[in-house]
Amino acid sequence: MNKIEYQELIAFHPGYYVKDYIDEQGITQEELAKRLQTTPKYISDLVNGRINLTDEMVLKLSIVFGTSTKLWLNLNQKYIEKKLEIEKRIRIDQECELAKKLDYKFWVELGLVKATRATTEKVQELQRYFKVSSLSVLSQRDFLVQYRTSVSEVTDVNVINANAWVQTAINLGTQRNVEPFNKKKLLEAIPEIRDMTVQNPKDFYPRLKELLANCGVVLVLLPNLKNCGVNGAVKWLGKEKVVLALNDRRKYADTFWFALFHELGHVLQQRIKVLLVSEIKKAGLETDELIQRLEAEADTFSQNTLIPKAEYDDFVMMCNRNFTAEAIRGFAAKINVLPGIVVGRLQHDGYLTNQTTLNSLKIKYVIG
Repeated sequence: MNKIEYQELIAFHPGYYVKDYIDEQGITQEELAKRLQTTPKYISDLVNGRINLTDEMVLKLSIVFGTSTKLWLNLNQKYIEKKLEIEKRIRIDQECELAKKLDYKFWVELGLVKATRATTEKVQELQRYFKVSSLSVLSQRDFLVQYRTSVSEVTDVNVINANAWVQTAINLGTQRNVEPFNKKKLLEAIPEIRDMTVQNPKDFYPRLKELLANCGVVLVLLPNLKNCGVNGAVKWLGKEKVVLALNDRRKYADTFWFALFHELGHVLQQRIKVLLVSEIKKAGLETDELIQRLEAEADTFSQNTLIPKAEYDDFVMMCNRNFTAEAIRGFAAKINVLPGIVVGRLQHDGYLTNQTTLNSLKIKYVIG
């Protein structure tokens, strides 16, 4: 290790030249140790580049080798400088490889980073935006999105993109001003938010953001990021402001509303110190007993808010598994939700496994 090579760069440790001297003189390391009044281990460590030169050893080497102290000081300084240059080059190359795992265009189109083709500039822009010293921070499974290390299906690409998506939502939420969080106001707003399920997105979305902002909730709707795997997240910024982020991936109306009320359920739980992340596929997130309970509560809140349990149970019993488009439209009109929301619930509960024709009742949203 007395010589470090990377691409065209080479750093020679002073021990490299000490070994040359030993070989030329035909002496052993033990003999040189005696001449320098040090231990054989010290000489071995020096020759193999495991230790740096001390001022005392610089003086001794200059005497024994018949050179100036400046020579050894220069060799040591050049080694340190070249070693740092190599380490910097390696780090830049590693950062560039990590940057390739992120769709840089995603943040460019959001106006969050500048457009550039240079990978090194992309790295600098992403480090700045994510507020990390290295993009490797985003590849940590215990950073923002907590992944189980035992899940082999979750790759580094998934981890880095999930953390990047959540950090983007947090950054955007941090920039927006809202009223102090008020749980009572939010609960009172739930019926109005539910009534929006039958409205056009261009009509309800501005009001939805305004209504939530008045309750202390920042609604952040982000495009889907390839390999992200995150459907939504709730992050408290102190006690009076909370970010509710949603992914617009495959946003059928029923998916959007279930996800929204699921995250609102998390908001109402007021777990201020816990970042709650919902997956698109339930597979890889770390879920202890508390997280499992909070997720189950949020699911129940969303289901029962969109479709009251008693009315849903009566409808299922009345249809006796014979769910027609006419019956679904009638029930949806009765409880004032989109028919697609009823279809989505029936599919989730396993009642429509072979009735894909009813998917025609589901509509897609373009929001924001």
